[in-house]
Amino acid sequence: MKQNWRPGTMIYPLPAIMVSCGSNPDEWNVFTASWVGTICSDPAMCYVSIRPERHSYDIVKRNMEFTLNLTTVELARATDWCGVRSGRDYNKFEEMSLTPCKGVKVSAPYIEQSPIAIECRVKEIIHLGTHDMFIADVLNVIADDRFIDPETGAFDMKKANLLVYAHGGYYSMGELIGTFGWTVKKKK
Repeated sequence: MKQNWRPGTMIYPLPAIMVSCGSNPDEWNVFTASWVGTICSDPAMCYVSIRPERHSYDIVKRNMEFTLNLTTVELARATDWCGVRSGRDYNKFEEMSLTPCKGVKVSAPYIEQSPIAIECRVKEIIHLGTHDMFIADVLNVIADDRFIDPETGAFDMKKANLLVYAHGGYYSMGELIGTFGWTVKKKK
């Protein structure tokens, strides 16, 4: 049997992302978001949805830039803490010993400890219900050499030990089951 539930957010797992924002060190901030995703491959576009009452909302809206920082199991504590504390009250970089690095293509910093940082420029804000969606062009991706396979040049997800979020919990990613197209790939 199946049950019918009221409409809700049941698309899981999602990335557990630390979003960094601000145009200078005086306003740099980090917040955690899972309402984040890819919109388009070419041109590369993504989004983050932010509640208007969050401290970072005005920072992102004013600067129209942000950086998505993928997180790891090792960053789980910082990821959660940055999601439940406000930048109005804390310097999250200092509190969580995160290292802000000057952005390459945007004024928002990226987090040195993040295995992948995705620099974004907002092109549109869609006002929804509890959240506003910031649709952005991806301007640059900063990848940590430690997680690049030297033979293929690909990012090694397993080695990075990425963190995901599912219905209130944080999880490490499981074992690789197959790669894109593996079900139809011709056997040699």
